[in-house]
Amino acid sequence: MSSEHTLNTLLELDHISKIYGDLRAVDDLTLTVPQGEWLAIVGSSGSGKTTLMNMIGCMDTPSKGSVMLEGRKLEDLNAKQLADVRKNMIGLVFQKFYLVPHLTAVENVMVAQYYHSVVNEQQALEALERVGLKERAHHLPGQLSGGEQQRVCIARALINCPKLILADEPTGNLDSKSCKAVIDSFLQAKQQIGATIFMVTHDSYAASFCDRVIVLKDGMVYQEVKKTGTRREFMDELLDILRNLGGDSDDNE
Repeated sequence: MSSEHTLNTLLELDHISKIYGDLRAVDDLTLTVPQGEWLAIVGSSGSGKTTLMNMIGCMDTPSKGSVMLEGRKLEDLNAKQLADVRKNMIGLVFQKFYLVPHLTAVENVMVAQYYHSVVNEQQALEALERVGLKERAHHLPGQLSGGEQQRVCIARALINCPKLILADEPTGNLDSKSCKAVIDSFLQAKQQIGATIFMVTHDSYAASFCDRVIVLKDGMVYQEVKKTGTRREFMDELLDILRNLGGDSDDNE
């Protein structure tokens, strides 16, 4: 492995598998993700997408193989060290928002600060402003739309400037307008803090904004596609692949 490769690689999966009895949820998968890339993982239900993300996010461990973040093998770390990786390096965005209902938007963002370092309301307000929610900062989750709640989640994930954002179906429950607002928030994170984004999705529209898409089938890499033309051309290519695969994907355009 060259020194240039090592410097530019944030995440490396080396022949990882996740095995449950006779089921191989992830099967001998190898993947390298450079710093600053927006990568989408797509595939039909049961293809291993969420299992893969859980192993990268230190929420599960592979049965075989190695997950490396910045060259550190996660299997070599103890529980406290893994917690530090989750706290300092990873921002999580889920399809379910997991907002505290009795806290305002800005207070929900500040919760992430509390577990990381020092609570700073001004920084939390600035994080909400970056996702277009400055005027909604003091509203409770129940007073926000689904798209607004998801953007609060993104602000919460970004507040500590993580190197890696893991997003599990972040547009899954949203209408097309809210979906675009969420995508714009990710684009801004990529541009402003150089975040690497690892997004699991069924949504071809959301995936078409990514730099690269990995298609999974039966826990293995079925196809890898890089964006070379326009976003619309990329989305059409993804839709064709998923139709041939037999996967269920959404087209918001």
